[in-house]
Amino acid sequence: MKILGIETSCDETAAAVVEGGSKVVSNVVASQIDIHARYGGVVPEVASRQHLLTIIPVINKAMAEVSWQDINGIAVTFGPGLAGSLLVGVNVAKAIALAKKLPLIGVNHLEAHIYANWLDSFKGEPRKVEFPCLCLVVSGGHSDLVLMRGHRQFEKLGRTRDDAAGEAFDKAARILGLGYPGGPAIEEAARSGIPCLPLPRAWLKESHDFSFSGLKTALWHLVHKGGISVADAAASFQLAIVDVLVSKTIEAAKQLEVEQVLLSGGVAANKTLTQHFIANAPVSVLIPPPHLCTDNAAMVAACGYYHFQAGRISGYDLDVVPSLSLG
Repeated sequence: MKILGIETSCDETAAAVVEGGSKVVSNVVASQIDIHARYGGVVPEVASRQHLLTIIPVINKAMAEVSWQDINGIAVTFGPGLAGSLLVGVNVAKAIALAKKLPLIGVNHLEAHIYANWLDSFKGEPRKVEFPCLCLVVSGGHSDLVLMRGHRQFEKLGRTRDDAAGEAFDKAARILGLGYPGGPAIEEAARSGIPCLPLPRAWLKESHDFSFSGLKTALWHLVHKGGISVADAAASFQLAIVDVLVSKTIEAAKQLEVEQVLLSGGVAANKTLTQHFIANAPVSVLIPPPHLCTDNAAMVAACGYYHFQAGRISGYDLDVVPSLSLG
């Protein structure tokens, strides 16, 4: 069974074909990073207009070696995300589904990130997920800790109370003059630095929530006092975020006695984060390869496959939900 996935929640226009919920047949992503870099962040109106220009070529490329007769359904992200961007993907998906007489499957973007862990790894080996598992979704807009007891069975345990981890990286990179996007820029600068600066950690005891706003403010004050190395500041900031994400997730994993920890979202591509998880987690840790951590349509198609199997089909009145949550 092959599912065509479409993703336009933010600033990546993506389409992919996935077979059986795990085998990636094609995966095409058109990034807008260069367009938005001049502004230091994503401009919603610019993003939606760029989606309009690129979505049909991206879908055509994803379908280049696949017959429409072999497609069993269309899965599309309908939230959360930027309203204008989501509308482009949802309306194109509805048009294709109607024209081709195919089922339409609305997919939660956060759930799709989790399902990146079901996709075949870069080594071509099958990935086995064991329930119950603890899912950490960390990206530019989200830092969510979710208990997954089975397919479509989610319980949100914690969330960010202010800045998401990816958002904090973007703001820290701006403070340090490292450019956009902040995550890769901070990680690159941190390689030659020493995490020696006294930056705080917001542990939020008795809660699984996260908070990174105070960390960002502390970095700003240190930088404006002067006399610090950009590399050391980047390394210190990165370690502060990693410490909190890893420690709070591992604490929850022990309390809930889960079988696995699943990482997902763009920040999960950070090597320091993944190394700390693998070294300290009491259970096995699944992490998608970096190109499947960032926004892509293969994860949408994989998630859509399991919805399709359960008979969760959307109507042609599917609408976008920019503030959609999970669990």
